[in-house]
Amino acid sequence: MRKIYSIFLVAMLSPVVAFAAPQASANSPRAQQMMRMLEQRFAAADTNHDGKLTLAEAQAGMPRVAQHFSDIDTNHQGYITLDQIKLFMASRAGS
Repeated sequence: MRKIYSIFLVAMLSPVVAFAAPQASANSPRAQQMMRMLEQRFAAADTNHDGKLTLAEAQAGMPRVAQHFSDIDTNHQGYITLDQIKLFMASRAGS
């Protein structure tokens, strides 16, 4: 399950990096690096630095996340957080 989580994380980040994902486990340095990349991309996309991404911010900075915005925004608040993205990825890894 953790391996699937890592693969999904990589797929969310970059289609090019996804080819390396099968060798990554959740505790591996590669998986940790991918999580840092996710956090960095989230921070860069969060243009007003409020810890939340609106759909527009997601579309501009994290288009693969934006494709799943309504699924991630389970509370229908009009924004998503990094924790919500991580929860979404974990839920998808379990299916």
